[in-house]
Amino acid sequence: MEDNFAKRIAIYPGSFDPITNGHFDIIKRAMRIFDEIIILIAFNPNKSYFFTVEERMEMIREIFQDNKEIKVDCYSGLLVDYMKMTDANIIIRGMRALSDFEYEFQMALMNRRQSKNIETVFLMSGFKWFYTSSQLIKEVASLGGSVKGLVPDNVYQKLMEKYNTNNIRG
Repeated sequence: MEDNFAKRIAIYPGSFDPITNGHFDIIKRAMRIFDEIIILIAFNPNKSYFFTVEERMEMIREIFQDNKEIKVDCYSGLLVDYMKMTDANIIIRGMRALSDFEYEFQMALMNRRQSKNIETVFLMSGFKWFYTSSQLIKEVASLGGSVKGLVPDNVYQKLMEKYNTNNIRG
């Protein structure tokens, strides 16, 4: 018999390099559905990142410091293995455009193949954030463009610090 009072724990995986207001919007809306959300910084040693895992975790924790239902963690293995360790069975994925759908659908099916208990919930990006991505934000910031309002304030400050430092050295 199923426990109807079980805590609904969802994992929101991503690189979050950096976290954007689009990510924030997805998390805020997901909190209406789930009891707890673990923002999981998925780490791939074969990729290069602008911010370290520790910097990303610190920025995200600062954003959600007043919300006990949100936890931040990192993991470098298979997502399904992490989910088994945390007793979570729901994956949250944000979708911006039709171009996201094919990849996300493939990932959802592969995760489901790895564990039949896993469900993926897709949340559409808010219209205001439809065009934003971490990659685009880093590119614009690196060229001196304004990304204020596209990322949380603490992330904006970190971007400005890093790019100013890099520009002085370069």
